[in-house]
Formats: sequence, structure tokens, C-alpha cells
Amino acid sequence: SSGINAEYGGTGILSFLVTWYIIPQLSHLFLSASLAGKDLNKRNNDYRVPEGIGVVAGAIYLVCLFCMIPFYVLHSRGTVSETTSLSLYLSALLSICCMILLGFADDVLNLKWRHKLLLPTIASLPILMVYYVTYGNTTIVLPLFPHLFRVPFIDLGVFYYVYMGMLAVFCTNAINILAGVNGVECGQSIVIAVSILLNSLLNLNTECWSDHMFCLYLVCPFIGVSFAVLYYNWYPSKVFVGDTFCYFAGMTFAVLGILGHFSKTMILFFIPQIFNFILSVPQLFRMLPCPRHRLPRLHAEEDKLVMSTVRFKDSDLNILGRICLVILPPLGLVKVTRNDDEYITISNLTILNVILRAVGDTHERTLTVYLL
Repeated sequence: SSGINAEYGGTGILSFLVTWYIIPQLSHLFLSASLAGKDLNKRNNDYRVPEGIGVVAGAIYLVCLFCMIPFYVLHSRGTVSETTSLSLYLSALLSICCMILLGFADDVLNLKWRHKLLLPTIASLPILMVYYVTYGNTTIVLPLFPHLFRVPFIDLGVFYYVYMGMLAVFCTNAINILAGVNGVECGQSIVIAVSILLNSLLNLNTECWSDHMFCLYLVCPFIGVSFAVLYYNWYPSKVFVGDTFCYFAGMTFAVLGILGHFSKTMILFFIPQIFNFILSVPQLFRMLPCPRHRLPRLHAEEDKLVMSTVRFKDSDLNILGRICLVILPPLGLVKVTRNDDEYITISNLTILNVILRAVGDTHERTLTVYLL
């Protein structure tokens, strides 16, 4: 109805305004707590930028969803039982809240990668358990195989829960990996969230409209807070979102995909992140050397970003690394320079470097626009 549509839009606008107003008011607290860093891709970077502002956006998002609980329960009458409806909503809040807490802990404590893989798995348990006791459907439709083997669907059983748990891990870390340039974290999150919004609006007249109404309740405030954060995180960035926002955004998408029953469609919205992850695998799994920061580096004289590189000895490569250096260069995904008989320099394996390799050195703001 028009009243419900106005409610969705109102929550998005209100969450945007509150976040837009609160961030400048709280930025000095992050500076005084030494939660700040330098913007490495600026000519004059002797100033400190507040870091971890994603926790502000996450807190405002949660407050907004708490205030919407009565409206959600009232609008859910006549679709599923009120208890089931409320349990879905509260489990979503619990998982997102848990991930915001763990993300902020990562910003403060600088957790190791093995912890970053474990924490989303733990945070996804509430939604997985609620999914089990409310729906429990583990059957998927195969789009191609019915014509070949006359099998319209397949029941994955416990493996479907493994897949959904892996989806939560992937969503949170995929956004975190594709970062390091002003506006990229927020920008890609907004693109994915708007895709989810359009998908839900297009399916409101289908038999699964209640699932998409649930998604609208969660995605509209998220779009609002993300636009507000992007306002301050756009070039030149006044704040850094930190790992908190990446985890917060990723878990929100995982919740929407799992409880909204379009976890397979959700993967389509992550195609750039999937490409970036697959491309990063040789470095993430140490087939090739991986520096701490793989973001593009600044060419100060031209104020443009160039591909970041890593230099290593040829003798340090294992067999998998050598295979990667045979396959990737012809595909245009990596630039390899042999300095002499002993050392090799390669561009870091990220989608940002691939874009720079395709279009040439470019301004940081322009690179973000190309990606989005």
C-alpha cells in the first residue's frame, strides 16, 4: 500500500538525516581515542582521519530497526504467525548487532585473518537456527539440469546450511577485501543494497511478497545510513568507515539473502566482489607474496593512482605461484616485470589494479566511479 511505501521511504530518509548529523558530532571522540589513520593516497597526508565510523552508522541502523518492530509486527498479521514473524526480525537484529560488535573489535584490536573467517560464522548462527525452526527448506531448483536429467530440484540437506554459513563469511569479507580507496566500501554497499531494493519491489506482487516486505524493512534504513556515510567518505574522505562498516554491510546482505529466501540471487549482486576474491586467491593463500596493503599507490606529481606492486625473488616462488604467473599475464590481470635474473615485480591481484591496467593511471575519485 501507499502507506507502507511511505513508511519505507520515511525510514530511509530519517536514518540518512540522523547519520548525516551525528557523524561530525562524534568524529572528535574517535580522534581522542586514537582511532584514526592517515590517508595514504593524498599528497599532504600529515593530518589524521577518524577511523571506524562504521560503528556509528551501525548503531543508528539498529536503533531505527528497534523502533520499527511494532510496525513490522502489525504489517505481518495475516501472512505468517506473529511469533514466526517476530523471531525472523529479531534474529536478523541479533546477527547484525553481533557483527557490528565484532567489526569494531577488529578496528580496535586488529584481529588476524583466521578470526575474520570465524567471527561471521558465529554471528550467522541466530539466523541459521531461526531458518531451521521456521522454514527448514533445503531444496533448490536447478535451472539447467531438469532438461538434461529430468531432475527439477535437489535437496541439499545439511549442506544448504553450510552454504548459507559460507555466504555470511563471504559477504562480510568480500566487501572488506575490495577497499582502500575513498568511497569504495560505502559505494559498493549502496549498489548492492539498491539492487536488493529493486529486486524486492519487483517481487511484491508474487506469492513470496511477505519475504520481500521483510527485506524492505531492513534494506531501506541501510541505504539511508550508507548514503550518509558516503557523503563523508567520498573523496577527499573526512572519515574512514573501518572494518566495522564492511562487516555490518556484509552481514546485513547475508541476513537479507538467507531470511528473504534469495540467497542464490544474492550471489549475482556480488559478481564484482566474487571476481575480486577469485583474483586475490593466489595472494590471500600465499601462492604469491601478499603485502599488508594492496591498495593502489599515489603518483604525487600527477596526483593520480597507479598500480601497486610487490617485489620478490624468483627463487622464492613455489610451483603454484609459477603456474599463476603463466596463466594470469596473458589474461591481462597482472603486470609482470623481471628486474634481473633474481627479482620479479608484479602488480597486486585486485580488481582496482585491473581497472588501472585497463584505463591507465587515474585520479582516486575517478577510479571509484569506474568501479561503481
